[in-house]
Amino acid sequence: MSDFNYIEHYKKDAVEFDYFENKKGATAHDERRVREYVISKVPKNVESILDVGCGNGWAAKEFLPKGKQVFSLDISITNPSKAKTLYPSENHFGITANSFFLPFDSNSIDCVIASEIIEHVFDPAKFVKELFRVLKKGGSLIVTTPYKEKLIYYLCVHCNKKTPANSHIHSFDENKLKSLYKENDLESFKFATFGNRLLIFLRTYVILKFFPFWLWKIKDKSVNFFFNKPVHIICIYKKKS
Repeated sequence: MSDFNYIEHYKKDAVEFDYFENKKGATAHDERRVREYVISKVPKNVESILDVGCGNGWAAKEFLPKGKQVFSLDISITNPSKAKTLYPSENHFGITANSFFLPFDSNSIDCVIASEIIEHVFDPAKFVKELFRVLKKGGSLIVTTPYKEKLIYYLCVHCNKKTPANSHIHSFDENKLKSLYKENDLESFKFATFGNRLLIFLRTYVILKFFPFWLWKIKDKSVNFFFNKPVHIICIYKKKS
């Protein structure tokens, strides 16, 4: 990883791939449920939200109408700029910055969201530490990532080096995620696993897409009880008040 220029990689990634395209099928359903799970964990009384690796700006779309201040942050200029255009508001700020060096004071943000990002970063512990730094006392850091993902590598035809599929360079479970931050200002660490490989394999999204989140969640938990193969994990690091 020492010769991997992650800054240039993800700047180019945002240009080459359209994060704002309308997804369809199982992918769209899976992404929807990840977003809904994150939304369900954001405390109702927060005033400011930092969306790290903002992608298509879904957090701004969700929380701006609720009167929240949203910072859509990405290492490229492309995604925050598009998100700001799509969701214009005096409470919406598009920011281009390196998530390892956030342009925020310590103890300044109520809630930080990093959804499906940590599996890409070269130093997960340093990443979490920096996100946790900007949290206000009593604030929450919400992280989602694939659960116990089997990492797949291909041999690149250009550089003749092993290249990870989807740029995923880490695999996580609850123990590994918990171990990333153990400072004295951590009040609690909670997690939940969700999604189910069998439901995805059987293409049940054609029916489940009509389920509201609470009903889908019950169905998902019941299937994982009998066939314990969750696809995602969400964890909440809470900062001491």
